[in-house]
Amino acid sequence: MIKTLAFFSNYFNHHQKALCDELYKRLGEGFHFIETEPMEKFRSNMGWGKEDIPSYVIRCYESGQSENTAVRLAEESDVVVMGTAPERYIKKRLEKNSLIFRYTERPLKEGRWKIFVPYLAKKFYVNHISNRGRSIYCLCAGAFVSSDFKFLLNSYKDKCYKFGYFPFPEEKTWEELSAHRMQNDRIRILWCGRFLKLKRADLLIRACERAKAMGYDFELELVGNGEEEQHLKKLVGEAGLNEITRFMGYMSPEETRAEMEKADIYICTSNKLEGWGAVIYEGLSAGCAVIAPSMAGATPFLVKDGETGFVFRSGDAGSLSDKLIALLKDKDGAVRMGRRAYDQMHEKWNPDTAAERLLTVSDHLIQGERYFYEDGPMSEAPIVYEDWYRE
Repeated sequence: MIKTLAFFSNYFNHHQKALCDELYKRLGEGFHFIETEPMEKFRSNMGWGKEDIPSYVIRCYESGQSENTAVRLAEESDVVVMGTAPERYIKKRLEKNSLIFRYTERPLKEGRWKIFVPYLAKKFYVNHISNRGRSIYCLCAGAFVSSDFKFLLNSYKDKCYKFGYFPFPEEKTWEELSAHRMQNDRIRILWCGRFLKLKRADLLIRACERAKAMGYDFELELVGNGEEEQHLKKLVGEAGLNEITRFMGYMSPEETRAEMEKADIYICTSNKLEGWGAVIYEGLSAGCAVIAPSMAGATPFLVKDGETGFVFRSGDAGSLSDKLIALLKDKDGAVRMGRRAYDQMHEKWNPDTAAERLLTVSDHLIQGERYFYEDGPMSEAPIVYEDWYRE
């Protein structure tokens, strides 16, 4: 039975806390999160890292003693989960062939060209190919991770598990969320994120322009800030959407979740550089009718097209507007879709289930038994070819 687990990553944040809390609940002092570097300033300026630091977090960059503790935990723990952290921590562990999970987004999201860059090719070989015969497995934070590793790098075959990031689950009941939404005067559409080119909020504005021209009644809220904000405001004006659009500015994760609880429809528009897409997870968990881009990492894992949400072809405003109009046309259908999404997230895709399954699978692997759940976290991650979801 697993008694100790060490989770290495660059820094601790709200996307990891819920999962870590669940692991700590099960393992107590046997669980540690090792933070290997300070958080980037741009993320702390966004409100990340404001939460109290739990007792299980070790900041190994703050003192030599903490570094020594991190090295010892990497070698002695029953299980090590390796996020974005220096490889030196697991060097001895690899030599001993002790259980390791790599927790990663897709390595080739910028393109397959990275395979042909000499220093990157060497890194891929050393980290992922040369160790493929050892007891090292992959927690796929995105549906395209397995294809990058198994199909393109010939590594982690039969070793890729569906995983992701697990923010705190929605606390309100379905009935409470429904009561919130019944107070909306018109259908409320929500978008959240940084205003960057890769987030493609312009696609939503073009889709809303078409929907408004067809006579549908709704309001649009955009939460966030960033370099594209003025450009997006200009697009809203040119599309004739000023009267029904609100730019809400930056909001904390808690404030953003509150807006999701009131929204009828949540839309993510990011391109394939979105390795996961935590907002997709949060929108589904809050019971919104979610429209998600085909190339975001979370989409193939979490969104069953027409059941728990709609999937539009990434980068295609026409495809997005078709899905949006389908929801605006059938409000009752959108509510049913949101309920199925809510149930899915609360039954399977949540930090409680993820932590329990991670420990159960670890037990099996240490005993020499390969084990996958049938669906949800820690089920087998299939190869999802990028060409099926072309940007």
